[in-house]
Amino acid sequence: MSEESPIQAPPLLFPGQWAPESAYRTAYDLLARNAPSQALDVLEPALEREPGNRGLRSLRAWAFLARAQLQRAEDDLRLLVEERPDDVWACHALGRSLERQSRYAEALGFLRLAAVMSDDYDHQADVLRVQRRLADSQH
Repeated sequence: MSEESPIQAPPLLFPGQWAPESAYRTAYDLLARNAPSQALDVLEPALEREPGNRGLRSLRAWAFLARAQLQRAEDDLRLLVEERPDDVWACHALGRSLERQSRYAEALGFLRLAAVMSDDYDHQADVLRVQRRLADSQH
């Protein structure tokens, strides 16, 4: 009779142990599982080694958004948009970060840009929502 091996948990990730590519995959998985604090624990050491890594910086912005650290997310996202104005995700995320800070007029431009570039229904709906909120705030 053969004995089946039990399912084992994946090894723990210790910051600094993995290459940036592995840190990216691990952090992405953690963010997809709604674990932004743990993702930041992985991302920060990887970004110390590769501060210019756009993928890692994008994930860090996502983690900041998920933790409602909106100013930190905004700072990262502004740099990402400055470097690549055609990055739909960064434009949309920056617009959402600004919207969550009730800075509707600023948010609208980034959300419009993302909606035009992507032609995505959800992005267009975000534009309409922020336009309404901006109009309501001016009354």
